[in-house]
Amino acid sequence: MTNETLVLSIRWLHIVSGFAAFFIAPIPLLTAKGGKTHRRWGKIYFWTMAVVALTAIILAVYRPVYFLALIAVFSYYFAFRGYRVLSRKRPAEGQGPKAIDWVAALIALSGSLALIALGIVRPSPTWIALGPVAVVFGVLGTLLAAGDIWQFLHPPADKNFWWYTHMGGMIGSYIAAVSAFSVVNFHFLPTAVRWLWPTAIGVPGIFIWINRYRKRFSSPTLAAGVGGIK
Repeated sequence: MTNETLVLSIRWLHIVSGFAAFFIAPIPLLTAKGGKTHRRWGKIYFWTMAVVALTAIILAVYRPVYFLALIAVFSYYFAFRGYRVLSRKRPAEGQGPKAIDWVAALIALSGSLALIALGIVRPSPTWIALGPVAVVFGVLGTLLAAGDIWQFLHPPADKNFWWYTHMGGMIGSYIAAVSAFSVVNFHFLPTAVRWLWPTAIGVPGIFIWINRYRKRFSSPTLAAGVGGIK
């Protein structure tokens, strides 16, 4: 198999996985949280996004287009943190961060800082065209990864913290999937808009959704039951 054939195969794997993730994500988002359907399709979505990220990094390094490699790291970290927090529901009982959580957070932090720096310096035509996009995503990624590291060091007092992190991470990863779909298909939009409109809509949506659940969990009955949701 030649290099070009291998690259083409990886590209098709990336495309198929990306489309699959785009259409799978609504299933766990819209089904009962903690139910079999939610957990089954949530895992499928997570691992599909892992394939998307890995193939994107391989293709970006091969070309090379390092902007896309850093974006892949930034995007996948949302799904990673949303999935991994399920193993850290009770930090007071020893369910703290593992080495893989630290490594992922530090990689995400480093990649996000690189996005900011390169988005400001703009060392090539790609960075000149996408500098604002890089800075926006870099700032978001830095806040996210730094916040997770702070959380590793200072376990939250709110016992439902994992729920909010899980929701924010998984919905954030789907925003990344929608962004990729927009970039590929919505050529009638200006470049920066194609990249950023899902974030402009989705991030406030995450905060609204999480705030909604915070209010629901303030009920003693719901607060007592949420710990059993997986």
